[in-house]
Amino acid sequence: MKVFCSWSGGKESALACYRAGLQGLEISFLLNMSGQSSHTHGLDSRLILAQSEAAGIPVVQKKTTWDAYEDKFKKAAAGLKEKGIEGGVFGDIDIQGHRDWVERTCGGLGIKPFEPLWQNDREKLLTEFVKSGFRAIITVTKAELLGDEWLGRNIDKKFINDIKKVKGVDLCGEGGEYHTFVTDGPIFRKSIEIPKAAKVLRKTQWGDYWFLDIENFKMADKN
Repeated sequence: MKVFCSWSGGKESALACYRAGLQGLEISFLLNMSGQSSHTHGLDSRLILAQSEAAGIPVVQKKTTWDAYEDKFKKAAAGLKEKGIEGGVFGDIDIQGHRDWVERTCGGLGIKPFEPLWQNDREKLLTEFVKSGFRAIITVTKAELLGDEWLGRNIDKKFINDIKKVKGVDLCGEGGEYHTFVTDGPIFRKSIEIPKAAKVLRKTQWGDYWFLDIENFKMADKN
């Protein structure tokens, strides 16, 4: 079955995409609902395009607002259905409201939703992510919980051990405590290198957040 993968640029969407492929689904498109920048992940649209190039999977990017999100998503998904897409892959873990929204919106379009990570243990997901060969860095943290020293850290065994010790933080950042950007992995034909980035504190409607402003990046062939 040809499917699209809902793509934020972070670890859950990448792992969900990877698992879907292992299950025999054909990932034909990435669908990124952020446009020029992602307010939650802090990612420039060029970084999403770089991931698309690295994976060799075309991406559909739609600029939107929170209020217009559902309408824009439906239009984008309907457009993909016209191209032969029958299903959509999502990286939800256990937030029922998210799954309900996915099932309602996709169901109304005749698109079958897939949730490969649903109700999986968080620590096991992080461990699988690392052991599968993915690489990702922390790009956003909620300032009151995680300081700027977390920005730029790799998701690795040490990170998993350290994040487990922080009170009030979901291991996978499902409460918005942190966000990631995937730079390499088994679904990538090339890797993404980030030689320069700046740490910036910004006020948002959800509170103060640290952002890793990625100033430049380059594609690298994998050995």
